[in-house]
Amino acid sequence: MHDLHEADKILKVILDYAQKNNLKKVTKAVIDIGSITEHGEELLPANVQFNIIMLAQGTIAENLEIIINKTHGDSWVLKEIEGE
Repeated sequence: MHDLHEADKILKVILDYAQKNNLKKVTKAVIDIGSITEHGEELLPANVQFNIIMLAQGTIAENLEIIINKTHGDSWVLKEIEGE
């Protein structure tokens, strides 16, 4: 459940970036994720990725390629966005 909440926040940042940069479609996003723990459970990159893809359905980010790199720290950073 926490993965879904964090995925929703990440997707909102992706869509906000796309809107500010006049992208009609988001094709790729690269995200660095550290060891984020919410309510005693660590977020799993694979679950975050799955949830972003699910939440992106019906948006300009539908079918985007998501690359998640596990990094140090306790936060996530949107490193790169590609689109048209």
